[in-house]
Amino acid sequence: MRKICLALPDATEKEAWGEPTFRVRGRMFAMYTNNHHNDGRIAVWCKAPLGFQSMMVAEAPTRFFVPPYVGVNGWVGLRLDVDVDWKEVAGVVDQAYRMAAEKPARAARSKKSAAARS
Repeated sequence: MRKICLALPDATEKEAWGEPTFRVRGRMFAMYTNNHHNDGRIAVWCKAPLGFQSMMVAEAPTRFFVPPYVGVNGWVGLRLDVDVDWKEVAGVVDQAYRMAAEKPARAARSKKSAAARS
């Protein structure tokens, strides 16, 4: 997970809640979990676009799940203790990274646009 996450521009690792989390400019995009609260899974939780979580959980429930705490915000869990497709993992992580990285840029553009209209 570290190799995938830290290869992304400006990505950093920070321990939180006893697990490694991965962030871009302070915004978390992924969290590695190892038997989180005895759930029996080794997994990564990733930020995900609207609808992705439900689609992936329905399509592949042995690999994807709704993680606690952040699942209500659309994050998706991806199991790393079953047959892992590392290209799939990298794709999900990249999507999460882009969502976290782009949000501040969108906010800055909106403020700039609002200032120009004033």
